[in-house]
Amino acid sequence: MRKLGLAIATLAVAAMTVTPVLAATELTVFNSKSEIQTQFEEEATAYSDAAGVDMTVTMSNDPVITHMGTKYSSNDPYVLSMVDAKDIYSLTPEHGIDLADLDAAADTDYAIEIDGKVAALPFCVEARGVMYNKTAIEDITGEEFDPASVATLDDFKALLDKLVEGGMEAPVAIMSEDWSLAAHYIAQVVEEQEDPEAYVQALCAGEGDIINNEKFNSLMDTFDVLMEYNYAKDAAATADRNTSEDMLAWGDVAFMFGGNWDWSLIVQSESDSEMGMMPVPQNTDDGTNEKLVGGGSKYFFIDSSVSEEQQQAAKDFLNWMAKDADGQDFITNKCALISPYKSNTLDVADPLSVCVKAYADAGSLIDNYLFFPDDHITMVGASMQKYLGGKIDRQGLADELTEYWKGATPIAH
Repeated sequence: MRKLGLAIATLAVAAMTVTPVLAATELTVFNSKSEIQTQFEEEATAYSDAAGVDMTVTMSNDPVITHMGTKYSSNDPYVLSMVDAKDIYSLTPEHGIDLADLDAAADTDYAIEIDGKVAALPFCVEARGVMYNKTAIEDITGEEFDPASVATLDDFKALLDKLVEGGMEAPVAIMSEDWSLAAHYIAQVVEEQEDPEAYVQALCAGEGDIINNEKFNSLMDTFDVLMEYNYAKDAAATADRNTSEDMLAWGDVAFMFGGNWDWSLIVQSESDSEMGMMPVPQNTDDGTNEKLVGGGSKYFFIDSSVSEEQQQAAKDFLNWMAKDADGQDFITNKCALISPYKSNTLDVADPLSVCVKAYADAGSLIDNYLFFPDDHITMVGASMQKYLGGKIDRQGLADELTEYWKGATPIAH
C-alpha cells in the first residue's frame, strides 16, 4: 500500500501547478504529527520534483519544545516547522516571521496572531470525543445506534451494560499514553470551565479548587465508567495503542476516547465497520455533553534566520497546501484530515472527520485551551496514568493536580 501511495505521488508530480523557486533550495520541515509522517515524506518527494526544491520532512519522539530547543542551540533551525499552538506562543516571537502576506493567511479563520502579526497557519481542524463502532453496537443490540441517545452518563452506562449482556465482554478501550490522558482527556476540565483562563490562573495561584470542581467530577465520573468497562483493565496503564485502535475497528470494543487523527491508524485495519465520534457522555445540563472539543490544529511557522530563498520556498509550500488542488488533496485525502482553508471544498475522506466537520459547521466545538505549561503532558499525564492503573484514587489525583498547578507557568500569551 505504501509503495502504491509513493507511485501515485510520483505520478502526480506532472499535475502539480507549482512555480520552481530556486533549484536545490533546501526546505527542511519539522513534523510533530507522527501519524502522517509516511504521507508527508511521500508528498515531499513529489513536491520537491515539482517545485525545484530539496524538501525533507523530519519528526522526533522527543517533546516538541525539547527537540526545537536542541535545534536552535546548535544553530540548525528548520525552515518550516509544524508544532502545537502552545509552541507557537513560545517560539515565534523570537524565531518566526509574519505570514500576513500569504494567500493562505486570508483563506482561514484559524491563523494565530501575536502582537498584530500572523505568527502561524494551521494544518488541519481536529477535535476529540468518544469514537464508536456503530456496526458492532447495532449487531449486538439489534437497534439503530444514535449517539445523541447516550449523551448522559446514565444512558451511556446502560448501553455498555446491554453490550456486555449481548456478548461484548469489555466494550471500551482506553489509550494509556500521557498525551491522550493529559492533553486530551483531563484537559477538558479546563476547557469546559465557564472561564478557562480565570480557572487556570486561580489554580496557579493556589486558589483553585479541583476536588470539588463540577467539571472535574463530571469528567472523572465518565472516566471511571470507561475504566470499569476497559478491555485492558488488568494492565490499563500499559495498553498498546495500535492494539486498541485495531480492536475498535473490528468491533471487539465499541468505544474509545480519541480524535479524528486516530483514523490514520484505524484505517490500516481494513475493517468495513461504520464508525463515528460523539461528545464525552456526562450527566450535565450545560450542553457540554453535546459538543466535541477542538479547532485549528498543528501550526506552521517559518524561521526568521534562514535565507530569503528558503523563506520563500516555505511560503510557496503553505500557499500550495491551502490553494492548489494537489495541496488540498494532500490534506483531505492523503492525510484524511479536515482542511482549515475555505477554498478547499473537497469532501472529508473519513467517518471520524465527517463527524468533526458536522460539529464544527454547527458551531458545536468547545475551544481548545492553548496555553498549558510545557510539562503539562508529562507531569499530569503521569498522574493520570497512576489513576488509570489504580495506584491513586480521585482525591489523590486531585491532590497531585493541585500540587502541579501551584506555581505552574502557563504559556505566555
